[in-house]
Amino acid sequence: MAGGAGLAKRLGTLLSGLLECGAFCGIIFGWASLVFVLKDLGYFEGLCQPSATPGPNLTLGSDCSGQDEQFSLVFTIGSFMNNFMTFPMGVVFDRFGTAAARLIAISLYTGGTLLVAFSTPELAELLFPAMSMLSVGGILLILTNMQVGNLFGNYRSIIITLYNGAFDSSSAIFLIVKLLYERGLSLRAMFLFLAACSAWHLLRTLFLMPRTRIPYPLPPDYDYGLQCGGRSRSYRTHKDKQPPGEAGPEETPLEPPVARGGDAPGTPFRACACSWLFAWHVAWLSVMQLRHYLFIGTLNPQLEHLAHGDHALVSTYTNAFAFTQLCGVLCAPWNGLILDRHKRGKGPRPEGVLAALADLRSAVLSLVVTVALCLLFCVFAAVPVLPAQFGTFALQVISRSFLYGGNAAFLAIAFPPQHFGKLYGLAMALSALVALLQYPCVALVQGPLQGDPFYMNLGLIALVLVAFVSPVVVARECQRRAKELGTAGTPLAAPPSTEIHAETPH
Repeated sequence: MAGGAGLAKRLGTLLSGLLECGAFCGIIFGWASLVFVLKDLGYFEGLCQPSATPGPNLTLGSDCSGQDEQFSLVFTIGSFMNNFMTFPMGVVFDRFGTAAARLIAISLYTGGTLLVAFSTPELAELLFPAMSMLSVGGILLILTNMQVGNLFGNYRSIIITLYNGAFDSSSAIFLIVKLLYERGLSLRAMFLFLAACSAWHLLRTLFLMPRTRIPYPLPPDYDYGLQCGGRSRSYRTHKDKQPPGEAGPEETPLEPPVARGGDAPGTPFRACACSWLFAWHVAWLSVMQLRHYLFIGTLNPQLEHLAHGDHALVSTYTNAFAFTQLCGVLCAPWNGLILDRHKRGKGPRPEGVLAALADLRSAVLSLVVTVALCLLFCVFAAVPVLPAQFGTFALQVISRSFLYGGNAAFLAIAFPPQHFGKLYGLAMALSALVALLQYPCVALVQGPLQGDPFYMNLGLIALVLVAFVSPVVVARECQRRAKELGTAGTPLAAPPSTEIHAETPH
């Protein structure tokens, strides 16, 4: 690639992006480990009330259900912002480019870490804006990193999948915070260090990321980042040389409009958003995401309930949960193997509209497997036996990896590519509204159910069963499209298209 970005620079961008996603972008999902530290420091301790029931030491215990509800509310709002703000953050990225989006993300992330650093038990309310800022900053950082896969051509799908897995694994950062806290390091010092890392994010923005976007397919001699002349070659080389009236590579669609999605290329966004296919997919995403968020947000009180208040045992199981989150980067590609299974082997590969139909048929199995994994996770979570939670932790990380990778891939397969960003943002925003139900669920457990989540877990198992409707709807849609292809005289062989891999974060 003469005159363009060399292999060393592209590898530097890849590895630094993997580190960024794995160490910063999704840390809020390690909430259970941070709650352990915050409880030890006395955050929201004033909400605990004396209890008539003796504690483990046969002394008068405390009822801290109010404290648990407040911590749950912090996570509920933070996780809601993580999903709900995906749509507007995507618009910011599309409208203003990579550099502007990353500067906003860095500002939010730095502000969030500083708020946690300077919070105290007396100023515990600072956790509400802090977790929201960390969530939104993290989701915007990973959105800007997804395009790095465009630099590596045939390995694009693998890289994007790894980045999504790294996002899941970043929840283990709060485990590191917990372990260092137990060895004497202060919470303030650790979060000041995280805030100082913003200087590294800024340097990466200037030297290892484009000002606008990385095009795909990658043009010859493509370069990016700050150059000696003070201007990014990625912008100058392709933007200035294009003939008048011709779109540059960063504005050119990644594939022909007829290439992907079984719907006609002219299908308006409103028709896609109002279709039964999209509606049931949102339901599929929402019910399983609610179960995952509720599990993460209530893990600490649930472990305390099962361990009968044994502080050391709760710490051990919290660490075990956080360690399993590191495996997210390993689990992420499995769903992609299911979705792309028809593209392997020695037989002839479908092309054109047949390729789109084959992709949609493959998505049926992916959707079913994802629901089955989540159902197994729900069953294990409902077992009121502490050692069974090790199985729950393993199923949770596998199920979560399948859920978010499958969500993005399905939307790219089933609908026209020009609507992917809007449909993805809309799906995440709608699922965020459903995720708000986790707070009343916590209130139900702490109130009428007296701290025992067993019956709520049974209700969630029944709710997850609803998600099986989505693959049935998709299978019927496959039959409808296949019938139309057979009866309408549609050409069964069209020019092969460039595949869009749209795995994006949760």
